[in-house]
Amino acid sequence: MSSKWKVAGWVAAGAVAGALTTMQLQATARSAMSPLPIEDMQQLAAVFDLVKRSYVEPVDEKKLIRDAIGGMVSGLDPHSVYFEGQAFKEFHEGISGKFTGVGIQIEMDDGLVKVVSPIEGSPAFRAGIQTGDLITRIDDTAVKGLTMDQAIKRMRGPSNSKVMLMIFRKAENRTFPVTIVREEIKTKSVRSKVVEPGYAWIRVSQFQEPTLRDFAEQLKDIFKQEPGLKGLVLDLRNDPGGLLDSAVGISAAFLPRDAVVVSTNGQIAESRSTLKAAPAYYSRDGSDVLAGVPALIKTVPVVVLVNEGSASASEIVAGALKDHKRAVIMGSQTFGKGSVQSEMTRLPMPNTSLKITTARYYTPSGQSIQAKGIVPDVLVDETAEGSPFAALRMREADLDRHLTGGGESGKKDAAREKAREEALKKLEEENGKNRDKAPARLPEFGTAEDFQLQQALNRLKGKPVLASQTQSERKAEEPKSN
Repeated sequence: MSSKWKVAGWVAAGAVAGALTTMQLQATARSAMSPLPIEDMQQLAAVFDLVKRSYVEPVDEKKLIRDAIGGMVSGLDPHSVYFEGQAFKEFHEGISGKFTGVGIQIEMDDGLVKVVSPIEGSPAFRAGIQTGDLITRIDDTAVKGLTMDQAIKRMRGPSNSKVMLMIFRKAENRTFPVTIVREEIKTKSVRSKVVEPGYAWIRVSQFQEPTLRDFAEQLKDIFKQEPGLKGLVLDLRNDPGGLLDSAVGISAAFLPRDAVVVSTNGQIAESRSTLKAAPAYYSRDGSDVLAGVPALIKTVPVVVLVNEGSASASEIVAGALKDHKRAVIMGSQTFGKGSVQSEMTRLPMPNTSLKITTARYYTPSGQSIQAKGIVPDVLVDETAEGSPFAALRMREADLDRHLTGGGESGKKDAAREKAREEALKKLEEENGKNRDKAPARLPEFGTAEDFQLQQALNRLKGKPVLASQTQSERKAEEPKSN
């Protein structure tokens, strides 16, 4: 297929200050352009001319054009973006899983930089930066008024250089500085261990170029330690997604050859495809990186852990294993990003590209998870006491202009927004009562204190599972009638 386009899946939670995740698939551009709306183009030219001649002070013509393009694209949905310059470079750097920076995934929140999550093992992670932290200053520069790209640029810099971030932690009602030494981060997207004889845990935190090879190597190591493996937990919690070929390959490790993993459907012919569990759909160099993995991986009992932060490519894996009844899905309903983006690089200006939504993707049974997500077979809370942070997490249906089942753009769910505000207020009250104690934090994934992991192991052993008494399925939005 032509290499004019790269179809990319993009997690909606926010941009990554260092590593941006994508998933790619080849497609070809349309051979003919639709006729331009002449009157509307004349209107745009007239407004451009008036702004240029009449604004209170001289304006940069190129900036006006860039802003017009950016506004045109960003008005479509949360995942369509125009890249140029540094943003273009960072987008492509992220695919390799290597970058220089502090290592946080961010979004803009009322003019401030909000930490979606620190990247595991990064300088920000080691410095104690937490999900939900607001960055108010970067060195001597106030964040208020900066664009996301400008904030990212200021947090980036040469390896071994320092950057000071002023953090406001709302849950603790305090502001404090954190000095971080930038470094080249080679994100390790796969971790694993034998948690007890006969049972193993393997975690995928992002789907990047090295992910499938690392996944295969760690599976081999698990089977060396446990040749008679009785059960495996595949942990996709807080995995924002990534490269589609890696997601297809990880699904293929567990599924019969040529089983359907995912299908896509959109307006152009090249966005309509079916990807299967075969090397042709996940190999980068013609070789099969899964060839050396023991055949037992096809039959060993598997539990997949997901939560509200599991998005895009991780939802593809969970959906494929669920539809083929190859694994039991446990945890919380996933993020709900079921759209596909195409990165179009053949634009007149160098170092620019357009990432635009071109298709929806569907699980093997033909189900769209857009604005709904994957509903686990067994709903399990984050702790024995419940899921204290669940209501605070954003999902696809919480984003303005998200696609709905009927193709139109949806609005934020008012009830969900109210629930999030109430949960935040409750959390602040609890922290206020316990100011002498450390703020509540969830146990690290993969530890003995990881409640959901322990319930997954119980399921694999045939023991009772403490299912959630409070969670319920969040229904997808109904398509609006014309």
